[in-house]
Amino acid sequence: MEVFSLPEEAKWYVVHTYSGYENKVASNLEKTVENRQLRDLIQQVLVPTETVTEIKDNKKRDVERKIFPGYVLVKMILTDDSWYVVRNIRGCTGFVGPSSKPIPLTEEEVSKLGVEKKEVEVSYGIGDSVAITDGPLEGFIGIVKEIDKEKNRVRVTVSMFGRETPVELELNQAEAVE
Repeated sequence: MEVFSLPEEAKWYVVHTYSGYENKVASNLEKTVENRQLRDLIQQVLVPTETVTEIKDNKKRDVERKIFPGYVLVKMILTDDSWYVVRNIRGCTGFVGPSSKPIPLTEEEVSKLGVEKKEVEVSYGIGDSVAITDGPLEGFIGIVKEIDKEKNRVRVTVSMFGRETPVELELNQAEAVE
């Protein structure tokens, strides 16, 4: 009798690398995953970066800077094979965790790092009336002026003290009024 198990969900792990080798480790890992057809085990490799404006010699320029120098994030299903493949990439010194035992990032850590973009569904649009469901203005009704799904923000105009007051909220802090 064959037992079917549900496929385990991939989690994010942090891999420690030699400083300056982050991109090399990431690209070597990507190549290895492709060559050995391990995409079902190792799904995503990421070197988190941010764009910063530097002023040098009175010239402004945008520079891409690593947020976590010496670390690469890997979304994978942890098996002996996937552990072995990642561990043996040149420039990789191991996983982050006690005694190099990989510990996955928690959902909270993943969302704080902004590693995965969660698509937020909103039941309202621009011009709709919404009820504010959280925060200091909970219970107020306002009109939606702007929605920014990328930044998880909504701008609502609320009538307070006889004045129209713009308020910025998170998308989940407002819901459509029927």
